[in-house]
Formats: sequence, C-alpha cells, structure tokens
Amino acid sequence: MPPSAPEQEPADSPSEQPVTEPVTESVSEPVTDSEGASAAHPSLKARIAYLRGWRGRHPGAARGVWWAVTLLSLVWVIGALLLPNRMAALQVNRFIRLPGEAIIGAAVLLALPRRPRIALAALGGAVLGALTVLNLLDIGFVDYLGRDFNLVLDWGLLDDAQSYLADTLGRTAALAAAVGVVLLVVLVITVTALATVRLSNILVRDPRRATRGTLIAGTAWITCSVLGLQYAGIPVASDRVANQLQSEARKVRDTIRDEAAFGKETRSDTFGNTPADQLVPDLRGKDMIFTFIESYGRSAIEDPIMAPGVDATLQARTEALAKAGFRAKSGWLTSATYGGSSWLGHSTTLSGLWVDNQQRYRTVMASDHLSLTKAFRKTGAWDTVGIMPGVQKGWPEAKFYGLDKVYNAFQMGYRGPKFSWSTMPDQYALEAFQQLEHSKRRDKPLMSEIILTSSHQPWAPIPKMVGWDELGDGSVFDAIEAAGNKASDVIADPTKSKEEYGKSIQYSVTALTEWLERYGSDDTVLVFLGDHQPISRVSGENASRDVPISIVAKDPKVLDKIASWKWTDGLRPAHNAPVWKMSSFRDRFLTAYGSTMHPKKD
Repeated sequence: MPPSAPEQEPADSPSEQPVTEPVTESVSEPVTDSEGASAAHPSLKARIAYLRGWRGRHPGAARGVWWAVTLLSLVWVIGALLLPNRMAALQVNRFIRLPGEAIIGAAVLLALPRRPRIALAALGGAVLGALTVLNLLDIGFVDYLGRDFNLVLDWGLLDDAQSYLADTLGRTAALAAAVGVVLLVVLVITVTALATVRLSNILVRDPRRATRGTLIAGTAWITCSVLGLQYAGIPVASDRVANQLQSEARKVRDTIRDEAAFGKETRSDTFGNTPADQLVPDLRGKDMIFTFIESYGRSAIEDPIMAPGVDATLQARTEALAKAGFRAKSGWLTSATYGGSSWLGHSTTLSGLWVDNQQRYRTVMASDHLSLTKAFRKTGAWDTVGIMPGVQKGWPEAKFYGLDKVYNAFQMGYRGPKFSWSTMPDQYALEAFQQLEHSKRRDKPLMSEIILTSSHQPWAPIPKMVGWDELGDGSVFDAIEAAGNKASDVIADPTKSKEEYGKSIQYSVTALTEWLERYGSDDTVLVFLGDHQPISRVSGENASRDVPISIVAKDPKVLDKIASWKWTDGLRPAHNAPVWKMSSFRDRFLTAYGSTMHPKKD
C-alpha cells in the first residue's frame, strides 16, 4: 500500500532539480574532442546531458510527468494485484479493494537496504507480471476450452492456436499475432517490474511516513477481513495473489500426481484379457462406422438461435433414413473436453478412460489399453481404416486405435479449397472413403473411424451440399468457398457465430446421413456423436459438456440390443434422455453387443 503524500517534495522531484543552461559551443572554429568528434556535432554524452537537463528547463512539465508516471505505476501494480482470471469478473468492484500483498510487500521493502530492496522489488514485479499473464491465459482458456490454463501441460496448445490462426486468418496474421503476444508478455512483465521498483523508491524517501501509512493500511486490511466487510458483494480485504499462487502450486502438484495415478489406471482394463472370439460377437458381419462430428454439442439442439434449424434437419434426416429402411436411437454423453482439443473426446470415447488433458492423452496413447476400435481389429474379423481429414502430419495414434490404414488430409485426392481450418468438406471426405475403401470387395467387413471437420470453428466459410456425382476432385467447391463468409466477419460477432455454427452442424449431419442413405446396406451400423461443445461464445456461459450420440442401423436386432439404454428414437435425443460420462460408452457398447469381461489387472 503506498504511503500518504510526503509533506515535502522528494529529493529527486522535478521541482528541486537545478536549472541548467543549455551547453553552447562555438561553431566558427570546429574543435575535435578526445574521441575525434566535431564540436559542431555534439558527442553522445553531450546529447544525453542535454536531454537530462530538460527537467531543469521545463520544471512544470517535469513535475506533471513525474506524478503521471507515479500514478500510472500505482494503478498498474494495484490492478495486477486485483486482476481476476474470469472475463465475467472484470467489474469495477473487483478493483476497489485493499490488496494485502501490497501491504506486506511495502513492509518488507522498507526494512531492506537499497540494493536488496531494488532486487526484491524487481523480482516481485516480474512474478506479479507473470501471474498477470497467467490470468489473461486463464480468461482465454475458459472462454475457448472451459477450463483454466495448466502451467505444466498446456504450452503445446499455444502452437496449435497459432496453427489455427494461420488456417483461419492466414500465415501473416498468425505470425503477427504470435510476435504481438510475445511482445505483450515481455512488456507486461517488464513494465510491472519497473513500476514496482519505482514505487519502492518512493516508499523509502520518507520512511517514517511510509511506515505509518503501511501500519494504518495493515490495520484496515485486518479489520475488513475479520469483519467480513464487502463492497458490491466482494470482500474489501483482498488476498487474490496469495490465493492464485497457492492455486497454481496445487495444480502443478496435482498434475504430477495424476500422471502416476492415471498410468496405473491405463494398465487395468475390464476387457483387457478378453479372448478375440468373445469380443462383439453380436456385430459379426456388420460394417461398423464410428464418426465424430466436430463441435456437435447439446447447444446445437437446444439453444434458441441454433436449435430451430438443427432440429428441423435432424427431423428431416430421421424421416429420410426411415424411408431408406434405417432406424436410429440417440442419447447424451458428457464430454471430457469443451470448446476444443477434440482428440481428448475421441480418446475418451474409444478408450473408456477419462482423458481430459494432454498428459493423460500421451499416457493412454503409449499404453496397450484396448480401444473400442482396436477391439474389432483384435477379433481378426474386420479390416480397419481411419479417415482423418484433419490430420496433416504423422499420426502414430493409429496404433492405439488399431487402424490398419489411415488416410490423412493429403491422401484423399482433394484439390479444392480449404474451408478455414477444415481441409476439405465433409461430403468430399465421405465420398473419398466410399471410393477408396467402402466400395471395395473384401473377404471381411470393414470397421471405420471417420472424423468430420466442416463444423470446426470459426464456421466461415461453410461448404454446401452438391450432387454426389459432381464431387470429382473437389474443385467444385471453389466457387462455394469464394462466395462464403470470411472468418473475420464471424469470429467477433457472437450472434453470427451461433447462426453459422448451427448451419455447419446441419451441413455435417446432412452429409453423413445422405452418405448412409446412398451407400449404406443392410449390414451397415453407424455410430456418430459430437466430440465436444462449441466455445462459450456459442454454447453460452456455464453450458453443459453434453454431446449427442446416435446409433443407426437397418437390422432391428442392432437397436434391440440397446433397448435397455432408454435412448430416444430418431436422431434427436430428448432433453431428458439418459446422460452418461463419455468414458463409460466403451464398456456399455462392448457389453451390449455380447463381449465378455476378462479383466486385466495392473
């Protein structure tokens, strides 16, 4: 807490600086100084001396600058001490509080000699600046991923964020954003350190008054804390930074502990030792398709802006499938992720483990835990393939998922335009799957994992359905992409984002179900679901993490096997349909279709 204003101006206050006359030098006879510089061109030292003398020449302006910088330093440091880590909490009442850390800091600094004081003030300011950066990261992560930034695990996601910006706004904009972020971090930490040092220097100009002010502020803080005094519902006595430091330390500790505990969990498996002939016997001979639709969440079906269009599409597609002989049942799963990190949703669904952070994902991918898709491969009764239009580099995860063959973004023959982050429209990816794998003659059925990406943010531009026979190499989408919305027109507008998100879900569901209607057979079984809810700007503050899941088949025996699940008939799950944790789906599915549990113990 800063001391009250001193009765006299500080010794280095601009009002007490001696007035110095500007240095004048004769130019009629050039003189060379010791460094060989012409006197007609003043040396660097002379220029610096001249600039320093401006306070003496302009005392009024110097005093104004001195007070302005001091006030800004005070506001900056107090603001950093009180800054919340939630966008919704950025209210005036959060900053009209008494920070206990400032009082303790002032008391410690007053007790130290000059050099240790300056060093500690700079270090404390740098730490405070770093905590400010973490608060800003928390705000961004909560907005996009529904959780705080993890100091141990989430640095790699920043690179993914840059790649997303490059795909969405272009490489130049992404590079500029990356440089801007780095400069902002350096600036915040540096400015906070300098501001703290400046305030510490002011403290020691009048130690007696500073000590008295610190004692008064400390007494006020204790009184407010004991009495529980509040302003606009917020305690006046703040210990925000202390709590944040404790919280970050606890998260780091819990993250480290979780790694060991989850490693043990992956080594135990209820179906880990199940013989091949006892895995999914009731699905033998069926072509199995597991499909994830990007960002397909409960909000798409229930939000008043998106729901009318999405619900109408689900109803229309349910009726169209029924005419083709298909029936569907639908329910809800609670995803392990929110707003992004789709791979966490994929791995949670297929592993039967709760994979809610990058560390857990790496652990499960390196394990021999039985994924749902690998179970089909283990039987020896299915060929397995992955259609991954979002994969643009090596993908070692194919081993965990038990996929014999994987097609990435560059292996499906697409020559059309990208749709922002999405490398190709879902309709094209599905047709490529048909031509490359599904239509081939084979001596065993096919198990496929397909990731559809057209509903990935920023939902601009969005593909449109074209004739299936017109897809060719994807060039047909050139005009559609060019005529679509620009990402920059949608990202900053929450209402527009909701509208376009809803349209993207309608497109993805339509493409998938039209493919099934066109190419599905009596032995086709489709399981499709969302991987997570869209970001909070679209799904809303405090939205659930629920996503829809549907099983579609012609063979009535397939859906009869899950009658006990009490899922809703059709593609749209009822509001009160059962909600399960996403990690429970693997075991429920395996059990429903005749698999026998043979646990594998750690």
